[in-house]
Amino acid sequence: MARFDPRGKVNRALLVGVPAYDFKQPEHPFGVSGDLGAVEHNLAGLERALREGGVFADDGITVTRPHTVDEFDQQLDTAVEAAEGLLLLYFSGHGAVPSTGDELWLLMRRATIVPGDESVFRGAVPWKSVLTVLSRARAQQVVVILDCCYAGNASAAWNALGTAQRQRTSLLMSVQANNRIDAGDGGSPTPYTAQLVRFLHEGVSAEGGKVGFAELARELWAYMSEHHTTLREPAEQWEPQSRAATSGVDVLLAAPPVRSPQAPPASEPDPARGGSGGGPSSPQSPGPGPGPAPTPAWLARLRPLTGRRLAVAIGVPAAIAGLVATGIATLGGGDGAPCKPPLELRLLTDPDLEPTVRKAAEAYLTSAQNTSEGGCRRTGITVYSAGAAAAVAAFNRQSDPWQRPVADDTNPQRDIGPQPDIWIPGSSASVERARTASSERTYVALEADPEPFAYSPVVLAVPQGPAAEPLAERVGPLAALTDALRKRQPTSEIRRTDPENTDAGLLATVGLYGAGAPDPAAAEQGVAQPGPPARTGGDLLCTLPDDDTADKRTTVLVPEFLLRTGVGCDRTTRVRRMAEYPVDVPGLTPTFVRVRWLGPERDKAARDGAAERFHAWLTGKGAAAKSGAKDSASAVRGGLAVFGNDGFRSASGPRKPLGNGSEPSADTGVVFSNFGALDDPGQLGGPVPPAAMAAALKGYREASGPGRVLFLLDSSGSMGSLWEGPGGAPGIISQSLAGLGEQDEYGVWAVATERDGSRAYSEVLPFGKYQRKEAQSAIAAKAQVKDLEAEPDKALVAALDYMRQRGTDGRGPQLIVYITDDEDNNRLAEGGRLGTLLQAVRTGRRIPVVMASLDSAGCDKGKPDAAVSEASGGRCLDTKSDLVARLRDEVARTGTGDQG
Repeated sequence: MARFDPRGKVNRALLVGVPAYDFKQPEHPFGVSGDLGAVEHNLAGLERALREGGVFADDGITVTRPHTVDEFDQQLDTAVEAAEGLLLLYFSGHGAVPSTGDELWLLMRRATIVPGDESVFRGAVPWKSVLTVLSRARAQQVVVILDCCYAGNASAAWNALGTAQRQRTSLLMSVQANNRIDAGDGGSPTPYTAQLVRFLHEGVSAEGGKVGFAELARELWAYMSEHHTTLREPAEQWEPQSRAATSGVDVLLAAPPVRSPQAPPASEPDPARGGSGGGPSSPQSPGPGPGPAPTPAWLARLRPLTGRRLAVAIGVPAAIAGLVATGIATLGGGDGAPCKPPLELRLLTDPDLEPTVRKAAEAYLTSAQNTSEGGCRRTGITVYSAGAAAAVAAFNRQSDPWQRPVADDTNPQRDIGPQPDIWIPGSSASVERARTASSERTYVALEADPEPFAYSPVVLAVPQGPAAEPLAERVGPLAALTDALRKRQPTSEIRRTDPENTDAGLLATVGLYGAGAPDPAAAEQGVAQPGPPARTGGDLLCTLPDDDTADKRTTVLVPEFLLRTGVGCDRTTRVRRMAEYPVDVPGLTPTFVRVRWLGPERDKAARDGAAERFHAWLTGKGAAAKSGAKDSASAVRGGLAVFGNDGFRSASGPRKPLGNGSEPSADTGVVFSNFGALDDPGQLGGPVPPAAMAAALKGYREASGPGRVLFLLDSSGSMGSLWEGPGGAPGIISQSLAGLGEQDEYGVWAVATERDGSRAYSEVLPFGKYQRKEAQSAIAAKAQVKDLEAEPDKALVAALDYMRQRGTDGRGPQLIVYITDDEDNNRLAEGGRLGTLLQAVRTGRRIPVVMASLDSAGCDKGKPDAAVSEASGGRCLDTKSDLVARLRDEVARTGTGDQG
């Protein structure tokens, strides 16, 4: 595994600890449970380990004990702004989750807990907001370590991060979700941080004592699950959790210098001072030969704990010490051997399928199929998704750069994720589209099942008011269903998701182009809408117009299963919808694909076995299922049951709902009529030829002809720190050019107002047609930061006038993209300038404006960027999501270029 080495870079470690609380029970009814004396020892030990670890300079480590949220925010902002290489955040203190949810909150010193139907934490920081702040860091790698109750609940927000943020953010959590850990006796570190410090100090590998994130996570899991239990009845295995950055690149956390055997031990830190004794010590020079470092007195207290000594250290009453010891003895199996860290499989799937696939993977982790005879977990699974068209292109033509990225504009590791072991596309036809022609060189082999394992038709989800009631009127050709709908409700509108992003959107497009429309352009008129299409079916169902009138007239083409699973917002914004079944629209056919990367394959036999066990459990097929292995039948039922519970149908035969008798191995008892679908609609859409999907995607990209895009690049002085490299503003524009072809026209303006106020912009790339590399070279050479201010309103108004003048021929779509750090947005509040800008956006021919904010909060409701993009029918993008990939998608919808 490649490893990022931050040594020599500007690195920052922020160690946050809350050892004492102002409001405690029983003196304060809304107080926390008590102080945490162990936190002082955590801070002192970890600070010393990092200072001696060779990665962080003395001035790169900050220890803080915040009283308030404001104090915490200030320290976090400072670290985020300073770090360029590695940013490490550690928190130890009280963690809490509300009574009706699972979001983690980090409690500061003055925190109180107000009980009620949903607990309120005053003086606490929501974990989601911490991730949002970290997302704007310039650091190449971000590592977070949480040692608190409910630390494992932090994984949900990490899973929801955009692709770009997951690729550089790694997370260590001291305990699994929804579990508390004991505060200890206050005289020593908490068990988790004690071992964290030990491993950082002593090293966990033979590689000169160097410690990377991946091995640290493995060793912490192995040690804690062997030696400790959480405080529950019955005793439960203590399983620290981790989430590694999805780029597949490890990160070096410590590389302590080799010390002479004669070197004196470091002085013991003074917890009362909250530091490290006499101050930071300078690294000592290596002795004449290698030898182990002496063990400082503070570290000697951290030896592995067993039996009664363990019970005392983690605060277990002596009366149940025997129970704790018994629990430990059984964690690793009958012979007492510890469980080894499980092998991790990487699973790539379609964005519409990701929620269900994630549920299946989570269910599998604790299944009998994934549990050894000794009670150990065999396999872990990382689930992630990427745009369907981009995934197909990457397998088809980019398998080499997927293994070895060589260019900024073609980097599947960044844009999609790590090389997967398993791929589950939304359509079996996508597998054939992803295969490379036999005459072309490839570095990947796709071994797909001959049949899909589940099915979901793409349906018209019609508001209940205008929906047809008789069965015969709910099934038929798409054109006939839509014509009948418009007769019942002339104001009806039809929406479809982005065909670039999901297979379901592309399958709906196959149906649209074959449903009586003379050409793609005519078909697109039937689903035309202001602004870009929704990225997924779930997004579409949950982002339809908020007003009831628009909601009641809007019909959407989505996979049928989303009528059951994709309506988490229906209580507040959705009308009930009924499914109508177009027989000429192909359905979703999730298919299991084993992905093999050519060349040396690490842990090949073990990886093959892990993939086959998951395959058998998920699909009910494969060697493990046929062998009659113990509990395999129930495991197979569990796999298909997850898809059945989410509203999927049988992949074969009459397409009956999974669990209604069509699959004896999946008895879920789902009744489709409960959520607006039909249990038996009759004949549904059959398989789709791969060529039909490819033709529909090409037709969609070219439906409106060549496009015109004008890029506005904030070049004011504040952009200096956001300029260099592929993630800098000019680099982001260069990468987005992948969505433009040779027939598209585009140009780049630098937005910075001359000192005399004469112009709010200057030309970087003249408007015209280009070869991509030619344009990228010109942007790299001419785009420069200027010691000037920007006036975004003046530049945007000029851009609108320019594009409207060039669009008088009525040919092709147009788009304006403004990339900015938002530092000059405060000018828009002066003299009604924002109102004037919004009026200019709305007046005349509408041109979508994509506001691409390099601030994580740039698109928050009420911010100028959100207002401008909404008024124009464009999209607002910020760093809370994968801004680079999303912007490339927006540009590709306007241009004719191939994203691959």
